Amino acid sequence: MNSSLDTLKLLSDPTRLRLLALLMEEELSVAELQEILGMAQSRISSQLAQLRQAGFVDDRREGKKAFYSLRAGLPARQLTLLKAAGDAVADAPEFIEDRDNLRRILQKRRRVAEQYFNQIAGRLGKGYCPGRSWEAIGHLALRLVPPIVVADLGAGEGLISQLIAHRAERVWCIDNSPRMVEVGTDLAQRNGLANLTYKLGDIENVPLPDQSVQFAILSQALHHAAHPQTAVNEAFRILRPGGQLAVLDLKEHTFEQARELYADVWLGFKESVLHGFLKQAGFQQVEVAVVSREPAEPCFETLLASGSKGR
Repeated sequence: MNSSLDTLKLLSDPTRLRLLALLMEEELSVAELQEILGMAQSRISSQLAQLRQAGFVDDRREGKKAFYSLRAGLPARQLTLLKAAGDAVADAPEFIEDRDNLRRILQKRRRVAEQYFNQIAGRLGKGYCPGRSWEAIGHLALRLVPPIVVADLGAGEGLISQLIAHRAERVWCIDNSPRMVEVGTDLAQRNGLANLTYKLGDIENVPLPDQSVQFAILSQALHHAAHPQTAVNEAFRILRPGGQLAVLDLKEHTFEQARELYADVWLGFKESVLHGFLKQAGFQQVEVAVVSREPAEPCFETLLASGSKGR
């Protein structure tokens, strides 16, 4: 897009402006945009192609799904025109309806993940879960230097935290499933772990104060986050200076069924992407390595990423 006039021409199309208004709020798949706008896939894809060619949006693929977002680092002049155009039509009925539908879609995302974890609460230690191997957990445990205050973010039943709590000063388990919090709290009480406490909350908005823990864990939780970078940023926020983060997560894969089977939002991550999450959050001495490979199809691989918060 070479001029402000070209930008105005692009924004003059109501469909393109509606798409951009939505993508300013959230990264969305083509299917989600169809549901929000009530339009055919071909029409939406055609308009997205024009916006991508003009440099307004970026796209990425997760298996068979394509996701679109507003381009990062959009030139200030284009961004100003886009915001002005959006503000001018914000009260139009179709734009109000789009925002309502967007909220519904995001609530639907959260419900899918919550329903899955509520259903499997109490069974995580007995059944199969991708990337949850004692080999990988052992690598994570080696990073611990007790006695310390630990936050297990996206803890589930707290299998890792149950082990850590035997030596840690205090363990906080954060999970967004009420049922999982109930099950984990009961397990802690039955095992006499008075220093292990569950809190209902989201890993993208952790209910712990700034600089309140010395070690944070994201174990097979990041690929369930709508915004993984936000979750890593939150881990950085709650860590004290000199604190450590350890992330266990799946390496990028193509097992599309994981979305339905395990409520996965992301099909794992490339090593470079996981490294980038930690660096962008501010972590130092970042390392990422494959620590587990499953022999059975679909041959999931598990990555361990670690980093420290500067003093």
